[in-house]
Amino acid sequence: MRKRVIQISGFLISSLGWLFVLCTMAMDYWRITKLGGQGGSYIIKVAWYWSNLWSDCYTDSAAVTNCREYPVLWNVAYVQAVRGLLMCGLTIGFFAVVCCFVGMECTYIGGSDKTKDKVLFAGAVLHFVG
Repeated sequence: MRKRVIQISGFLISSLGWLFVLCTMAMDYWRITKLGGQGGSYIIKVAWYWSNLWSDCYTDSAAVTNCREYPVLWNVAYVQAVRGLLMCGLTIGFFAVVCCFVGMECTYIGGSDKTKDKVLFAGAVLHFVG
């Protein structure tokens, strides 16, 4: 019984971590910069520049947003590297979730207990790698 509780809690925590990585990829506000402000004039003009892995956006004080997707990604090397690492982490994490689900004691897929332990260990290693 104790082994099942540990396996289920570990599976839920690691799956939640994988879900957080997935949410990180879709998040818009990776970098935010405020431009302008109170420059001594009667008209206060403020603009926000924000970017993510997919595009750059500019929002002015009238709430008009202009977005521009990265045209050529080879010029933005760090964005390309982060995209690649996140994609690899998501893929490895997906296979880790599947392996851990099959290898848990409370599921009836995967064969004998010895085989399930090996599959569960492989899933744990994949979670650490991912």
